[in-house]
Amino acid sequence: MRDRHAAKHRQGTGCVNEQIPLPLARHFGDDQAFTQIMALSGEVFREMPGRRTLRFHLDGRPYFVKLHFGVGWREIFKNLLTLRLPIVSAMPEWRAIHRFNKIGIPTTPPVAFASRGCNPAQRQSFVMTEDLGDIVSLETLCADWKTQPPEPAFKRSLILEVARLTQLLHANGMNHRDLYICHFCLDLPRLAQGDLHLYLIDLHRVGMRRRISYTDRMKDIAALHFSAMDIGLTRRDVLRFLKAYYGQPLGDVLVAQRALLAKVESRARRLYIKFQQKYTS
Repeated sequence: MRDRHAAKHRQGTGCVNEQIPLPLARHFGDDQAFTQIMALSGEVFREMPGRRTLRFHLDGRPYFVKLHFGVGWREIFKNLLTLRLPIVSAMPEWRAIHRFNKIGIPTTPPVAFASRGCNPAQRQSFVMTEDLGDIVSLETLCADWKTQPPEPAFKRSLILEVARLTQLLHANGMNHRDLYICHFCLDLPRLAQGDLHLYLIDLHRVGMRRRISYTDRMKDIAALHFSAMDIGLTRRDVLRFLKAYYGQPLGDVLVAQRALLAKVESRARRLYIKFQQKYTS
């Protein structure tokens, strides 16, 4: 399934877009590939209205597929009324994966994508990726840091790498929209070899443009800050992230970015309170 160049493309009306490697298409019955893949079963990792993410095996190899079944007009209008762009297919994630590969942000290797339907409320689509193997999210890795702090050098390296990837994302005009530590995953086999290698995953809401806006930058950093509030980071850790992210002397950052950082702190606190009320009450 690694023959990325032998792809089956069927585009014409604008309502059908299939980018499926020929070996994969043949395995699933060629012209029936889309229908067969949309009907796949396996280990369900996440299920939401109109979308399911599952893990399955093919020829002994594990893959992930995110299936989009159509969100309905109600969901589309709800998003538009709150000034949010509705996600109606797997195309944004497919494009984001390829963009990440181009600029050097490690993520899930792409395998196949397909979309059918002109009606955005009923459009069906999928994106298939390779399994990353033995990984752990930073949310899981850092869960007990408050009581069992990591080696200082290891923590510093993680903070600097998260800052580097976040800066690279934003420098290329993109924002994640769900930039939480649970979406940064550490490659454990590579770590055992002394290589700290992070992946950034779950890209279905990634925004792409020529230049990231002030608000989108603020929201991403706030989301990251919020998600790390309970892992025992010190003020020095936060300042280390900011210095690495901006690539400037810390004093200059704190002066030049004072307004943005105040908004980051305020938004992160609101997210934290909202989360606590929702999940701990």
